[in-house]
Amino acid sequence: MERNLVRIALFAALIAALGVIPKIDMGFGVPITAQSLGIMLCGTMLGARNGALAVLLFLALTAMGLPLLAGGRGGIGLFVSPTVGFLVGFPIAAFVTGWLMGWQKELSTVGTFNAAAFGGIVTLYLFGIPGIALVTGKPLVEAFWASMVFVPGDVVKAAIAATVTVAVARARPGLVQA
Repeated sequence: MERNLVRIALFAALIAALGVIPKIDMGFGVPITAQSLGIMLCGTMLGARNGALAVLLFLALTAMGLPLLAGGRGGIGLFVSPTVGFLVGFPIAAFVTGWLMGWQKELSTVGTFNAAAFGGIVTLYLFGIPGIALVTGKPLVEAFWASMVFVPGDVVKAAIAATVTVAVARARPGLVQA
């Protein structure tokens, strides 16, 4: 139990550390950041439950005002901004990624990539796109097309998450909990 708490805290810190990488502002209020890589890694490395808990810890600290999101953003006001759907989707995306990891009979880069891509991209967008539409007043279709700017980078992040997860699992058997 104590080891799980430490890992949850470390992965919440990893998401925060990925916020140090400068964000790229988009015209519709949702920036491109490296933090979704952290969400994917939470799921691939910690599994569904602990991955979601790490993200929830990160979000709780952010909501309390700590400037942990890319660009030094923090506070409860973020939950009424265009990023709200993505923030709500973060723990669900980590959970789905970890859940999908559990279906692999043998850990592989392709299977891990698929889990990270479906959980960290598809699942996240299912929440992020409606959030953009709701807050900005844009039609859902317009929010969808605006969000497609994130896809190439997110595919790269899924590949990085898969590569790192498999490398860690090979170097330290038993460390990956998914």
